[in-house]
Amino acid sequence: MRSAIVAAGLYVVWSVLAAPAVAEDEPGITATEIRIGQTMPYSGPVSAFGILGRGEVAYFKMVNDRGGVNGRKVNLLSLDDSYVPPKTVEQTRRLVESDDVSFIFSTMGTAHNTAIAKYLQGKKVPQLFVASGASKFGDPAQFPLTLMGVMAPFRNEARMYARYALQKKADATFAVLAQNDDFGRDYLAGLKDVLGDRFETAVTAATYETTEPTVDSQIVKLKSTGADALVIAATPKFAAQAIRKTYEINWRPMTFLTNVSVWMSSVMEPAGLDAGTGIISSAYVKDPLDPAWADDPGVKGWRDYMAKYVPDGDVRDSNYVNSYNNGMALEHVLKAAGNDLSRENILRQALSIKDLELPMLLPGIKVNTGESDHLPVEQLQFMHFTGKRWERFGEVLSTK
Repeated sequence: MRSAIVAAGLYVVWSVLAAPAVAEDEPGITATEIRIGQTMPYSGPVSAFGILGRGEVAYFKMVNDRGGVNGRKVNLLSLDDSYVPPKTVEQTRRLVESDDVSFIFSTMGTAHNTAIAKYLQGKKVPQLFVASGASKFGDPAQFPLTLMGVMAPFRNEARMYARYALQKKADATFAVLAQNDDFGRDYLAGLKDVLGDRFETAVTAATYETTEPTVDSQIVKLKSTGADALVIAATPKFAAQAIRKTYEINWRPMTFLTNVSVWMSSVMEPAGLDAGTGIISSAYVKDPLDPAWADDPGVKGWRDYMAKYVPDGDVRDSNYVNSYNNGMALEHVLKAAGNDLSRENILRQALSIKDLELPMLLPGIKVNTGESDHLPVEQLQFMHFTGKRWERFGEVLSTK
């Protein structure tokens, strides 16, 4: 993977046509271009997540082929950071100071977005639709220029799992495999929100670092607790290992899997389809494999996009759906900004989204933001793995 993927083709020079004054003076904005940047783990331990960036680059290629946004092409510079926060900082500085981007879009990772937030705030550069569900990014006091991506917060997701488990067994105990960072800690916080004073006695956690080869020892340790429920708060590689190891040691607790690791190609198949049967997760997007959407116009549009712009992409990987949603949400923001493409107005429009329906979100889930609401999506629907595919059940629920 090259270190940079440029969505809008070659860099463009200033047009002889005069741009509006407000655009001429703005970083990353010309009469013909809106230049934006991101970092993605195209290499390293979670390179499976790089599919998100690849899909977003493809989305804006589609937008540009249709004429761009208000007459300007969107030039997305997507750089590899290997999922290493110091490299994220280095690449983000390059994007802002050398490539002169207007803002940062959909950078991947909780620790990574945290690492660049203060720098971007100092430069007054918006950090839009970040590819992390960490609930802290919804705190405008701490992250005033940051907006979470089109996904439900991890902490809220964990609350749903805790409530479900307690409905099945009122005194349920929990074992948690958690990545040792804010991603994993958010799931523990969500359990604590629901369990309250019982959290200390009802929850046992085993953490892992992304540099570890396997999480087998953590799973064996968690089995020894005799917990009723297992929560897997892990990125794809480690989620697949956890599912497989649980199956191999004949441990069958009620199992909940973070919805960032529900992909067929990089998690369920490597783990073994039998091993994943019965696992519960949650959904906010339409699954193109679900027969319920066979004739859905939104899914048909997505399939057309994939066929033309990502012809070799695995349609079973929901990150291509997430990239489509993120791209569409940003396109909405840029259209709303009109000719005032100042960073201030772009952020203002991003925080003024009202009941936006995206064709690949589940029915009933709408994108809403505000000055005090930096969480675009706060609804989910349960689903379980049948051994062949994910199947939704129940109603769309609020995660608050």
